[in-house]
Amino acid sequence: MKIRRILATAVVAAVTTPAVLLSVTPAFADGKPAAQTQEKPSVAELKKAAAAAQAAYDDAVAAESAAYAAMEAIFSATDPAVVAAQAAAAEAATAKTEADQAVVDATTALDELKDTATDAERAAAEAALTEAETAATAADAAKADADAELAAALEARDDERVAAARAYDQAKKATKAALADKTAADETLAKAEEEAEEDGEGDGDCIPEAKLTTVVKGLPSTVVAGTKVNFKLRVTNGTDETMDEVFPFAYVHATDRSGLNDLDDLVHLQWSPASSSKWKNVDNEHYMDPISPLKAGAHTDVKMRLTIDASAPAGNGVTFVAGDYWNDNGTCGGSPDLEGYEFVIAAAGSKPGKVDDAKTGTSKPNTSDLKPQSGTSASPVSGSLAATGSSSTSQLALASGAALAMGAGAMFVVRRRKAGSHA
Repeated sequence: MKIRRILATAVVAAVTTPAVLLSVTPAFADGKPAAQTQEKPSVAELKKAAAAAQAAYDDAVAAESAAYAAMEAIFSATDPAVVAAQAAAAEAATAKTEADQAVVDATTALDELKDTATDAERAAAEAALTEAETAATAADAAKADADAELAAALEARDDERVAAARAYDQAKKATKAALADKTAADETLAKAEEEAEEDGEGDGDCIPEAKLTTVVKGLPSTVVAGTKVNFKLRVTNGTDETMDEVFPFAYVHATDRSGLNDLDDLVHLQWSPASSSKWKNVDNEHYMDPISPLKAGAHTDVKMRLTIDASAPAGNGVTFVAGDYWNDNGTCGGSPDLEGYEFVIAAAGSKPGKVDDAKTGTSKPNTSDLKPQSGTSASPVSGSLAATGSSSTSQLALASGAALAMGAGAMFVVRRRKAGSHA
């Protein structure tokens, strides 16, 4: 049987998968060995991506419509502040005109006094002119203030209109970009569906199986750089049916204490069948040889070894584990989640003393009543099956971006292989 994960690892996927696909749970899918072909999304994933792109486009259209309505309302509405300022400015202008005319009238009256006018009459005319000039000066200042307030109100209204116009323009651009993403997603899906049709593939589904559990036992919570630690990966079939082939999955990821610098090249996972003392590297898709078969209610322990190079700085690590199965009748599935067992990396030469085992935050079903399966061995086989999702919410997982590609309760979808495509 040759079966392959869609995304090589959840952590790698978080960095390399296009943004529109990060919201889509990675799926099981058919494929050739990794050396012969590049990994690509399944039709099920692409359907979800297309649906997400459609939803994003619909949201963008709605946002554009709302932005246009807001802009139209701002442009068509009467601004109370502007109306009030306009009225005040008009009133001030009228008052100034009247005051200026009063000055003209007082000046004329003074000039038209006859030589026979008394000193009292002349003093009264001069006082009237002075009063008119004072009132005109005040009216002129009031008009200047009213004009300034009107200018400020008009500027505020214009700023609001400009902001609304810009928001509408941005909304139109967002709609255009969303449409381009939607078109690309639809075209990619259509091409994948056409290829699947040409390949004669059906629509069989792989399903999440919570009773296929993977538990790490004996991994220390602190590992010193430059050392090797042995532990076990227990794979349990808690269902009431035999699984013909079960593929254990294990991936180790590490960073320095800042969480920003990747140490994956300095940490190494190996495994060994229960019946052998020879260590093998976990393959480049983070799978081990299948357990074939794994009977109902049985479990098998896979020996594991974690090696950390002496050059590794102090930091943090997490070992993700899961399991996938494939039956001879074509049914398949796997653990809904990746379990993340966190550990601390101590600098080379450290003496941490006795430490507890690494823990995971996700609760596990009780398998204490399950008995080991006798005579189980791992037979070599090429390929693997997808496992995604994570219970880990550690700073390490967040800092590495793994959380972006891992979702609890993941649903898996697979296209049924053509006859003879898994052997």
